[in-house]
Amino acid sequence: MRSAFWDDHERDLRDPEYTREFAAESARVAALDALVNALEEARAAEGLTKADLARATGITGSAIRRLLTAANPNPTLGTVVEVAAALGLKLAVEPMTEEERRTVTEPMLHGVRKARPGAVKNVA
Repeated sequence: MRSAFWDDHERDLRDPEYTREFAAESARVAALDALVNALEEARAAEGLTKADLARATGITGSAIRRLLTAANPNPTLGTVVEVAAALGLKLAVEPMTEEERRTVTEPMLHGVRKARPGAVKNVA
């Protein structure tokens, strides 16, 4: 049996603005979750404590703990780059799969391309 939430969500997805916001937030949550999990796995694999990582980066211990354990972290890009570097990692941007482009990129760009005649359709 479906809940009222999912019925409302399905109805709301017919609104392009709701769909855009939902796609953007879903992408943000998934990307941050994957990034934080990768940093935490690398920290553990290196045998470093969060305090070690704080000392190596000069970032406060509380900020490192929030980054690696908070339910909804929202770190700055600079913090993520510095922590990654201390763990021997670097950040990279990679193209989305076709499925991700359909479910994330297309809803976010809905109306943008229509509003700009001659806009480039696929930049990746």
